[in-house]
Amino acid sequence: MKKDNTIKVGISVGDLNGIGPEIILKTFEDPRMLEFCTPVIFASIKAMSFYKKHIGSSANLHGIHDIGQIVDGKINVLNVWKENVTIDFGKEDVKIGEYAIKSLEAATHALKKGAVDVLVTAPINKYNIQSESFKFPGHTDYLAKELGGKSLMFMVTEDLKVGLLTDHVPVKDVPKRITPQLIQDKINTVYMSLVKDFNINRPRIAVLGINPHAGDNGVIGEEDDKVLGPTLKKIRESGKLVYGPYSADSFFGSNNYKNFDAVMASYHDQGLIPFKTISFGQGVNFTAGLDKIRTSPDHGTAYEIAGKNQADESSFKEAVFMALKIYKNRSEYEILSKNPLKKAPKKI
Repeated sequence: MKKDNTIKVGISVGDLNGIGPEIILKTFEDPRMLEFCTPVIFASIKAMSFYKKHIGSSANLHGIHDIGQIVDGKINVLNVWKENVTIDFGKEDVKIGEYAIKSLEAATHALKKGAVDVLVTAPINKYNIQSESFKFPGHTDYLAKELGGKSLMFMVTEDLKVGLLTDHVPVKDVPKRITPQLIQDKINTVYMSLVKDFNINRPRIAVLGINPHAGDNGVIGEEDDKVLGPTLKKIRESGKLVYGPYSADSFFGSNNYKNFDAVMASYHDQGLIPFKTISFGQGVNFTAGLDKIRTSPDHGTAYEIAGKNQADESSFKEAVFMALKIYKNRSEYEILSKNPLKKAPKKI
């Protein structure tokens, strides 16, 4: 396993008109961060220097032109483009979207080649990234295509982890998307992530119902009784500690979520509204199930405060630390899996 400060964290810069560059710089202003990892920002030294001057950042940037020039202990900025970029804080701009994609594609390529160990993505605007060559609703879908495995949006903190059966899907399409196969696939992905990425040996997973009150015995929809419930029963019979469907309206308010290692929501807002309410600013969006590790903060581009030096870097910093933790846990899991008789190292 690598020493902490040699773990290379690839960083896609996100929307340059948003708060992405600001939260990146603020995260690495603290020189102690370089004891935990070596950051590699995929952007341009001109753009990052502009941001540094604008917000008065003390971060020392090290510009490089080739991935092989990464220096441990430095804040590396890999020049993905050379030209000047017009930055207009808070504006939705298709041209800026193109630079966000250039950064993401370069960082993903480096991740696939092993030039960086993990990927942390700054926020993008899902509208201005769309083009003939890039037709994905967001990071998760793009990375699912580029990287091996089955992706799942997994919102995580130390104490709360929420996965989604469906993510960027219109509410009207949710019931028909939730099939027995999808339920099994998503729960298997979360289960294995809890084991490999979070070092939980016998995870307990709760699943929230599709309909209000989990269908109320068929009074408010049949999907919970006919699809979700029977599938969960089958999964339980295989030995996994999976329970539900639970009524979503009272599940978090009653603190029932604290009895489980993870919660599976049926659709986007059912899971993300309570997650962000409970842990906003500390939460991390982790793409579980992929062969490579990607995390991001739990917020968007925040155009309304872009360029005002008001952005809070807490969630981005948590995303960096979470990526490092998952990298170490996964490395340890692989070692133990190859030699099952070897005892796990004691936690200090």
